[in-house]
Amino acid sequence: MQIILASAKIMHDQLKSMPNVSMTTPRFQNEAAAFARDMASYPIETIAEMLGCSQAIATQNKLRFMHHLEDAATMPAILAYHGQAYKHLKAETLTAEHLNFSQQHLWIMSFLYGILRPLDGILPYRMEGNVELPSGESKNMFGFWKSHLTDVLINSIKADDGVLIHLATEEFQHLLDWQRVNREVRIVQPLFYVKKGNALKMQAVWAKTCRGAMTRFIIENRINDPSLLQAFSYEGFHFDPCLGDENHPHFVKQ
Repeated sequence: MQIILASAKIMHDQLKSMPNVSMTTPRFQNEAAAFARDMASYPIETIAEMLGCSQAIATQNKLRFMHHLEDAATMPAILAYHGQAYKHLKAETLTAEHLNFSQQHLWIMSFLYGILRPLDGILPYRMEGNVELPSGESKNMFGFWKSHLTDVLINSIKADDGVLIHLATEEFQHLLDWQRVNREVRIVQPLFYVKKGNALKMQAVWAKTCRGAMTRFIIENRINDPSLLQAFSYEGFHFDPCLGDENHPHFVKQ
């Protein structure tokens, strides 16, 4: 099985490392560096408008992009992000053996780097999918990455067992030719719901929490059969056999 997980807007700026684990180079390092160079050239006001963020966040990220132009020390992607999913993935407590397993099975989708393995060395950044840059072939990030990433992901899934565990947010599907992915491999997308009375509600915070926790569950247990995901439980979420189907297992918190 291969897994996709979304990157996060919140990132660590303080360098983190893992003992007994070697970092790798992102597949699209050159493209990411070119995008960072483009972003570093813009004034703070322009960056704020492009990223839809405050002046303070734009200032922080202009400095970050400038660091991309230096020979700065990087950190493993799986440790660099600090969004909700990553708080519950808790990668800093994974063993070297777990991390090496994740390196073969987990992909992290990124607007700046395209697609990352967990041990790829990266630098902090902020990027949005609708941003257009001179280095992006007159396309936004969605349009640019689609032609670069689709074959990479499909080929990695086919070289494994033909199964993709989709734990990314829907937005990141647009970095890929999702129709092709659907046609060529089996996609298993776990769904997480909170029960309110007789209604099931999907709440973003809980969904991200469970995606991170399930990623850890797969890594820790070296799961290679989608049916084994049914054993996952976390923070009151449990598999409900009465809902969904084999490609859309439902996990419900009562």
